[in-house]
Order: sequence, then structure tokens, then C-alpha cells
Amino acid sequence: MRLTAHCHALAGFAYVPPWSVNAGFVWGERRTLIVDTGPSAQAAATILGYAEATRPGNTILAIDTERHLDHIAGNHLLRACGIDVWGHPSIRRTDAELASDVAAYSACVADCLRRGEGEGRIPFLGTRIADPNVAVERERTIDLGGLVAEVLLTPGHTPANLVVWVAAEGVAYTGDTIVSDYHPNLESGGPAEWRRWLEALDRLEALAPAFVVPGHGRILHGPGEVGPEIERIRRCLHEALGAGRS
Repeated sequence: MRLTAHCHALAGFAYVPPWSVNAGFVWGERRTLIVDTGPSAQAAATILGYAEATRPGNTILAIDTERHLDHIAGNHLLRACGIDVWGHPSIRRTDAELASDVAAYSACVADCLRRGEGEGRIPFLGTRIADPNVAVERERTIDLGGLVAEVLLTPGHTPANLVVWVAAEGVAYTGDTIVSDYHPNLESGGPAEWRRWLEALDRLEALAPAFVVPGHGRILHGPGEVGPEIERIRRCLHEALGAGRS
């Protein structure tokens, strides 16, 4: 979906139930930045196709907002096309981890015949592990040609989390630093990480984005949607800190 003149979101790529996952892209006069490559090679092909069709002739690059495979399993398809993928240096995944995710997805197939025939693997055909080839170790800006995207480090959900902020358009691609409707996944960290996550939420709230493309759930528009979701996640983190567990 088109959010602004230059920012687009692609929502609802299927993953292990009940999760679906979002991605997006933003383009300038010379370059198009894909934000997250999706949960599979097929998802990545869809994201890339929309990005190429929206601004033909642009150089394309991609960035991973975190390390979980539902956001980055499309990396291999883009790397095979010669596209650079940026991401935090802690993103190092294995074929065994991908196989585990595929098995979890396959176990959700209700029909025993289809499950036995391995149809749960079909959405992942052609999917391979590829880590980012350009390390993002500090905050920086990416000049897309007449439009700048800022890369903000927002660890908390994982150490690798980052946000792509397009200030001129008022759009924040937040990965799982913000999820809408879903309960945030706190399983990858503990109290220290959750406190850093709270700091990231404060920072995002101060930006006052017009649109938030969260890692999961509906796209958020305006303070009436963005503010309540940030506060909901904040409450979840405070509850976890109070209980000492996720």
C-alpha cells in the first residue's frame, strides 16, 4: 500500500500462526530502500517486484530491522540478484534455524494428509539463509536521491533491532520495536533489554510519526493509532519488569 509519495508498506505475509509479518520500501530519485525482506524467498520476490515496478531503474538496497527469520529469510533471493543487504553485525543465522521455523509452520497444517505430504514446506521453496553483507554498527543516513532515510539503532526486542525513519514523509518502519494488536514478543531478552526497549519507544514517540509500519499487525496512521499502541507495548514491558519474567 502507498502511504505517502515515496513510502510504501507490504503487509500480512503469512508466518507461523497467528503471526503475519510486514515489510516496505521507500524510494528517492536514484535509490530504493527495501525494509525487511520477508519470511521466504517468495515473499522477497513479491517485495522486490513492487519496488522495481514503482521506481524502474533505481538502484535497490535492503536493510534488516532485526535478526528473526520472519523479517530476513528473503535475504538470499536479493543477494542472488546482487542487491546489498544491510543489517546489524549480530545477525548470524543458520540452516538448522531455518529448518526449525519451517517445521513449526508445517506443524500448524490441520489436515493430516497435507501435513504428511509436507505441504507446509511449500511457502518456503527456494528459501536459503543469507546474512546481511553490509554491517550497520552505528546510526547513519542513507541518501536515496532527494530523500534521506535515517537508520536508528533501537535494541530491545533483539540487540539487532533498528528503525528506518523517513522524516520528510513522517514514516517510521519500526520492525518489532512496535507491533500492533499482537502481544509483543519479549522472549529474546530480559530486564536489561526491556529497559532499552522502553527507551526506544520513548524515542519513537518523540518523533511523532504520521505513519508507523510495525513488524506485525495493521499499519498505524496518526497519533490516535500510533500513541495508544506505543503505550500498550510500554505497559507490557513494565508488567514484565515488575514480574521479572516475560
